[in-house]
Amino acid sequence: MVPGWFAGEGDDFRLLGTRCSACASVFFPREDAFCRNPGCPGGELAEVPLSRKGRVWSYTDSRYRPPSPYVSDPELEWQSYALIAVELEFERIVVLGQAVPGVTVADLTVGMEMEVVPGVLNEDAETTWTTWHWRPTGVGA
Repeated sequence: MVPGWFAGEGDDFRLLGTRCSACASVFFPREDAFCRNPGCPGGELAEVPLSRKGRVWSYTDSRYRPPSPYVSDPELEWQSYALIAVELEFERIVVLGQAVPGVTVADLTVGMEMEVVPGVLNEDAETTWTTWHWRPTGVGA
């Protein structure tokens, strides 16, 4: 999806953020130009792997096809999916993402523990667009 937002595979898969050396604020999506904390005098930004786990902060389902730049085949019937906002375990920031296929809003509750895993956003004959998905902990791949 976006280069530099995640790395690794399997249990080593991580979202990547940045941390300010002056105020310790963590950002996702990553910030490479300046600290977004308005009270910070500014510091160097370093890439940091983010927590793999967190808790459901909020969730909803997508019942319509998002507009561009979302990539999907308009000829195919739209398939709804769950969107989950997860508060990361250590950073305490909220990251939005899709649920793994098969997990619906009926399976989710606020406060439920989730983990980030690699997922497929879209694919065609030449390219697979990788992204991240949220999966309830303890559920196999």
